[in-house]
Amino acid sequence: MNRILFEPCEVRDGLATFSDVRAEHILGVLHGEVGQTLKTGIIDGPIGTSVIERIDGKAVTVRCAHDTPSLPPWIDLILAPPRPRSMKRLLPQLASLGVRRIFLVGAEKVEKAFWGAQLLKEEIYRPLLVDGLQQAGTTQLPTIHVSRNFAHFMKRNFDSTFEGQNPRIVAHPYAAGTRSQALRPVFVRGQIPVLAVGPEGGWTDAELALLAEKGFDRMSLGPRILRTDTALIALLGILMSLQSS
Repeated sequence: MNRILFEPCEVRDGLATFSDVRAEHILGVLHGEVGQTLKTGIIDGPIGTSVIERIDGKAVTVRCAHDTPSLPPWIDLILAPPRPRSMKRLLPQLASLGVRRIFLVGAEKVEKAFWGAQLLKEEIYRPLLVDGLQQAGTTQLPTIHVSRNFAHFMKRNFDSTFEGQNPRIVAHPYAAGTRSQALRPVFVRGQIPVLAVGPEGGWTDAELALLAEKGFDRMSLGPRILRTDTALIALLGILMSLQSS
């Protein structure tokens, strides 16, 4: 937990009092004491510091000063979700890595049982995203959007949702028995790229054709077939380094 985050409603007259896992971290890991300065921030708001004013048992009260913009997210993600257990591990990492919007789409090879998972409830996934932000020291919470029909999403919602966003990249090592080509995308200052990552069984040829129609170029990590969470973290790491170079 590299930056402790507060909901906007938690800070009143510059003070926040809390006794949850954040307080446990301050007292048990940071060995917090009155007068100590902490890195803090407001979810979807600025970052700054807070000074511990009072410790009352397991409760901590801090005085906050948040006036610095947080590092903004930099990429949107279209994701055919893996199994709920893998998705639960993945969400904090997506927040840490700066994903702005996550579009969960019902590609053909997504397990149908996923759509009934408790993980799709905001009260379940939101704390996972906040945990990732606290690790990265940023505050901009990714938004999650669900579309169970991939073709419907691409034909009816894509243009208005991603207007003007480039580059557009789809990760898929094979299609119709053909190796995809390595890609070095060109990033345009001020634009948010879009990355599409398929299910562990891969995109179908029809799904790849829909993505190609919308201007997606294929990117390969090589011939190994990777799990979704492994491939996604590797792809975001590569793209993040290319964007900043």
